[in-house]
Amino acid sequence: MPQTTGFIDIGTNSVRLMVVRLEPDHSWSTITLQKEPVRLGEGEFGAQSTLQPAAMDRAALVCRSFAELARSHGAQMVVAVATSATREAGNKIAFVRRLREEAGLDVHVVSGQEEARLIFLGVLSRVHLGARRALVIDIGGGSTEVALGDRAGAAYMDSLRLGAIRLSSEFPEASAGAPVTARTYEAMRRRVQVEAARIRRHLAGERIDVVFGTSGTIRNLASVVVRALRDGAPQRVDTLSRAEVRKVAKMLRSLDLEERRAVPGLNPLRADIVVAGTAILDALMEDLDLAEIQAVAECGLREGLVVDHLARSAHELSPGAPTVRERSVLQLARACAFDEPHARHVTGLALELFDSAGDAGLHRYGDGQRELFGHAALLHDIGSFLSYSDHHLHSYYLIRHADLLGFDENEIATMAATALFHRKARPGTRHPAFAGLDRTTRKAVRLLSVLLRLAEYMDRGHTGAVAHAALRADGPNALMLEVRPAKDWHLERWRLENRREAVEKALGRALTVQALEP
Repeated sequence: MPQTTGFIDIGTNSVRLMVVRLEPDHSWSTITLQKEPVRLGEGEFGAQSTLQPAAMDRAALVCRSFAELARSHGAQMVVAVATSATREAGNKIAFVRRLREEAGLDVHVVSGQEEARLIFLGVLSRVHLGARRALVIDIGGGSTEVALGDRAGAAYMDSLRLGAIRLSSEFPEASAGAPVTARTYEAMRRRVQVEAARIRRHLAGERIDVVFGTSGTIRNLASVVVRALRDGAPQRVDTLSRAEVRKVAKMLRSLDLEERRAVPGLNPLRADIVVAGTAILDALMEDLDLAEIQAVAECGLREGLVVDHLARSAHELSPGAPTVRERSVLQLARACAFDEPHARHVTGLALELFDSAGDAGLHRYGDGQRELFGHAALLHDIGSFLSYSDHHLHSYYLIRHADLLGFDENEIATMAATALFHRKARPGTRHPAFAGLDRTTRKAVRLLSVLLRLAEYMDRGHTGAVAHAALRADGPNALMLEVRPAKDWHLERWRLENRREAVEKALGRALTVQALEP
């Protein structure tokens, strides 16, 4: 039967809501669309990188209202993601906790690459590409996402730490009352070109058949071009040439703030950041040699969330094909030339320990935490690619900074910390990688990291000596580790006995190792 679901995009400039009806055949229809400009990133992009109290108040109020609206429409689930302003904020954990407490939202903070992937999916939900390759540009408040791909999805994704609000904060005269000088505007364009050098290198020589712009900034510019330069009416898709972008840029920067607010087609609330947004688009079109861009309405991150949600639901019904998350994890592991047989064997043992630990009363985690634990186990040794000495530190860094697709930032941090603490030091609040996690995640990492240690001990020789393992309750304060060997496992048994005391301390239970018949 149909299911109603809400999707909330907490951006740097605006918070957007989309409530949809999902049909059993995976089609969907929109029930309501809402948007409120809250300027969450206002005052953040300075030395402190901190969300300001007033901005958080505005965002929390809107998120609570949107969540209530979605539920009033019958939404059984509300999926919420936060982007640039939140992911870069030093107080993001407190902000996410506040949204959970006040709005009942479990907010997922996504990386720039994940944001680009979702935006590209949003375009695929509205545009028929056929055999064409599309470049998608989305200019947000704090970042600009760029993705190149085809009807199968994005093949290249990147995120610039520059958006209309952030660039305006770097050039205060661009958002002040007076017109913006040609010199200032050119300095803004050069700033964008320096930031975009990486994208220019990656896309050099790539075939680009069509370019789409999906953000409010680009839609507003299209509206201004159509109304002010063409004397027409905006459509769902409007095409802008590079020459028109340059022309409208010159017109907008020549006006003072009040005059900009009166420009036909321009949202007055964007008048203070539109010059910066225009400079970003202008510079990218010149750098990437784009002759024109199609501004598409109602086609972006929210729609991408719907498509991604449907894809995950479809995978649950047909679990054979690898998910985006599985492909992303395996791609990272193979890029680091990991020992795949060892990693997969340790993962199998680790998941057996996870399942049996639940039966033994050590946790009540479900499939979500189990999946993250499996990915952490597969990646736990990838740091050996850099150096075996302290490879757990390298594994942490590689996982934490890999922009794994399909995961939010807290999920990536959970996997990275689990891999980090599978060796040597136990999790402690003095360690930045542990102190930066919220309380719930710390509790999970404490348990998951010790289970991963045990699994690693049982493949010490990388020979698959232990076939299976399980934890059983052995009285109120004791555990039995049942091990079923596949071959000689003296090295693994020695390791378990040698480290048993540390494991007992971490689990808070006495531990006995029992070998079963092979």
